Amino acid sequence: MRIAEFDREKVLRSAMTSFMDKGYGKTSMQDLKKATGLHPGSIYCAFDNKRGLLLAALEQYRLDRNIEFTGIFSGQRPILDELKSYLDHIVLECQSCDASQACLLTKALNEVAEQDEEVHAIITAHLANWQQAITHVFQKALDQKAINSTGAVNERSADARAHYLLMGIYGLRTFAHTHPEGDILKQLAEQLYQDVCR
Repeated sequence: MRIAEFDREKVLRSAMTSFMDKGYGKTSMQDLKKATGLHPGSIYCAFDNKRGLLLAALEQYRLDRNIEFTGIFSGQRPILDELKSYLDHIVLECQSCDASQACLLTKALNEVAEQDEEVHAIITAHLANWQQAITHVFQKALDQKAINSTGAVNERSADARAHYLLMGIYGLRTFAHTHPEGDILKQLAEQLYQDVCR
């Protein structure tokens, strides 16, 4: 059987948007056909099934987010400026109300992971890597003395700061579903930034 030729990254990003828009369970093969431009037979041939397409989409999402993260935290500016830009970027994603700007990991974690141990393990590993990258950012900020590491309030480790920031990002994304107003999200992100840098 001849394997269909297609732009794999483009197909996976289109599938991501479908999964983030409707959720995995409600995304039909017809939805995926419309989004990706591939016939169901081609999807099955390339990815085995809808679940296989989700697994490939999760990996593409991880790669895309890593490139985005590395671009923001390039070391070209002071570390706290980069952190502020990162939070500003997340606020813009939240404001857009665009399915392609949502977080596929948390969407799939909430919907699929409880029924699928492999998906759960993959998402957990991706989120752990994200946390590790954020921890590295805070460790760099502490090492550079961009964040004061002395005093009762400031004795939080880089890891503790990363936990707090990630909790805040999850909260911003969730809050944005019912309160997409830009000013409120910006205020919350600014407060999160100030709190995590204290």
